[in-house]
Amino acid sequence: MWTRSTSPRRRDPLTRAGAVTPRWPRRHPGSRWVLLPAATLLAILVATSGRYGFHRDEMYFIVAGSHPAWGYPDQPPLVPLLCAGLTRLFPGSLIWLRLPGALASVATVMTAAAVCRELGGTRRAQVISAWCCAVSLIVVATGHFVTTTTFDVLSTTVVCWLVVRAFARHDARWLAAAGGMTGFAFEAKPQVGLVAAVLTGSMAAVGPRWPLRSAWTALGAVSAAALAAPYLWWQAAHGWPQVTVAGNIAGSAELGRAGFAPFQLVMVGILLVPVWVAGLVSLLSEPALRRFRLLAVAYLALAVLYLLGDGKAYYLASMYPALLAAGALPVAAWTARGHRSARRWTLATAIAVSAAFNAWVGLPVQPEAGLRSSVPMALNPDLGETVGWPSYVDTVQQVWAGMPVDARSRAVVLTSNYGEAAALTVLGHFRANQVYSGHDGFWFWGPPPAGTDAAVLVGNDAAWASHVFRRCRVVAVIRNPARVDNDEEGQQVRVCRTLRGSWAQQWPWIRHFD
Repeated sequence: MWTRSTSPRRRDPLTRAGAVTPRWPRRHPGSRWVLLPAATLLAILVATSGRYGFHRDEMYFIVAGSHPAWGYPDQPPLVPLLCAGLTRLFPGSLIWLRLPGALASVATVMTAAAVCRELGGTRRAQVISAWCCAVSLIVVATGHFVTTTTFDVLSTTVVCWLVVRAFARHDARWLAAAGGMTGFAFEAKPQVGLVAAVLTGSMAAVGPRWPLRSAWTALGAVSAAALAAPYLWWQAAHGWPQVTVAGNIAGSAELGRAGFAPFQLVMVGILLVPVWVAGLVSLLSEPALRRFRLLAVAYLALAVLYLLGDGKAYYLASMYPALLAAGALPVAAWTARGHRSARRWTLATAIAVSAAFNAWVGLPVQPEAGLRSSVPMALNPDLGETVGWPSYVDTVQQVWAGMPVDARSRAVVLTSNYGEAAALTVLGHFRANQVYSGHDGFWFWGPPPAGTDAAVLVGNDAAWASHVFRRCRVVAVIRNPARVDNDEEGQQVRVCRTLRGSWAQQWPWIRHFD
């Protein structure tokens, strides 16, 4: 289906001497038109970045980054350090805080087009892959705010591009670069390490196997291990809390195993499912793409692993840009045959409708009140986690201010999760030594000081409160102005006195990693 060319005989001193390069798809020139979907995506993400408010994870990253470490119980250090640094340079600016995420999404679009080119895609195919990637829900939604998934999607796409480039050019040096990229990206989200391992296993299973004998591939593996080592060392030194987090998250996904496969249909967009499915099928069946079928095998293997491990449905997100790149080849060929004008209009309509729907679901384009019981909240509950934090902080501060001065001197604020604690630290007037939580990184930053025996308790139920304090009373309920059903809406605020035992005794029980 796609044109091929025969590369000349070439010696690779780090693989088999005198190996004959197979016939590969012809590499077409790159298209400047891929800049249009990339620029459009960037403009939209920047224009909407200031709407609603901080996401709970963003505020947690800011606080975590102010406690520099080689790792945290639930994540590596790169994203927290980035967020803390940007907040120090541009205090309170959502636009600057979210700019790296927007740029990462734009880079994903450009890299998807590069993957398409290495697979033999024409300029038209490259543009199709760029547009499909730019309007996909996973790229739009994760590009709006700072999340480790944004960088995971980019890094996995880059690794796939480097692997494809190595095979397309019969040059294992690109696999060394893929290993370095894997190790560096591991410090943002470890999931890329699993993807790299599955890609390697797929290479061994279905080929091509010549890179496995190359010293460049070994160098890539060593580079990945060396760059990932600081976070792994931190995890080992602290009892592998990330394993506990992963175990507690397993099975907690709202959709469960039954919803895993259906959610894949909306990850890119219903109307664009034929594009990535065509890429999956082509990689497995098209002779011209035989050398790249490990991408399809890796996708299927990861799907099985996540299903067996009861992983969340979005864990497969990072593989879709590469599948869209592969699918753009047959789609471009389809638009060049038969009723070409009608087919091109059909594709353009599918992309335009997907762009509008995914912007509605993934971006803050409607009033906050519109999130109540809406489709966007069902498909993308993270939108709701950017709403209501100022009113939450005001409620807790009012309760704190209403306490007698002598009581406040012996009290702290104790929250049920890191988002609540981070919001009070970032948006409130509390000092860092006044806000505590047993959730994830906050637990590692220690218990309240000795001498404090009272607390403003946020979000925990009566049974939990009675285990820690002798006397508690509900004094307020968290309500956001838009009445959006997020994690904080309806949470009770208690004033508690007379700590049972000491904080040193209670702190191990208070800990929860998830």
